[in-house]
Amino acid sequence: MTGLPALGLLWLLGLCAAAPVPKIVLFLGDSITAGYGVDPSQAFPALIQKKIDAKGRNFKVVNAGQSGDTSAGGLSRMDWLLRNKIDVLVLELGANDGLRGLPVEVTRKNLQAIIDRAKERYPKVKVIVAGMKVPPNMGPVYGHRFQAIFPDLAKKNKALLIPFLLEGLGGVPELNLPDGIHPTAKGHEIVAANVWKVLELVLS
Repeated sequence: MTGLPALGLLWLLGLCAAAPVPKIVLFLGDSITAGYGVDPSQAFPALIQKKIDAKGRNFKVVNAGQSGDTSAGGLSRMDWLLRNKIDVLVLELGANDGLRGLPVEVTRKNLQAIIDRAKERYPKVKVIVAGMKVPPNMGPVYGHRFQAIFPDLAKKNKALLIPFLLEGLGGVPELNLPDGIHPTAKGHEIVAANVWKVLELVLS
């Protein structure tokens, strides 16, 4: 009888050792990904983790959102972020470039470099590009060229595209903070739904 507890412990340790390591979904983004103005548990990456868990998928979400980040800032963080293996990269950057009126080609080049760096390090990584738009005051020409960055990148890199991350939030006050840019907790639920439509396709 004295040996049973030890055998039980060994059995439990065996189960732990056999448990598969979760695959990693890295959300690389700015203040929207970071969950500016809401509790981190209410930000859309945390909501995505709940959806993953509810489906019984063995994936872990890593939120690498940083408020104010630009495409250049994201690129500068890649070497550090890629120290740990990633299986899915959700790229949500560029909005701050657009709000600052940075040259479209610079943003495109930086985002492409982020994708290239991820693929060089982990060739099997699956990439999802989150589409963004700029306010009308940036002008129609700039707005059109900026919006085209994301589908162009997705096509070039055979990546999946979230057509517009903030689809369904525009002009709905209760879904946005007073700044009219960042989602409320309720808004993040809609963002999570927009992301999930595409992300679910690669979680296998």
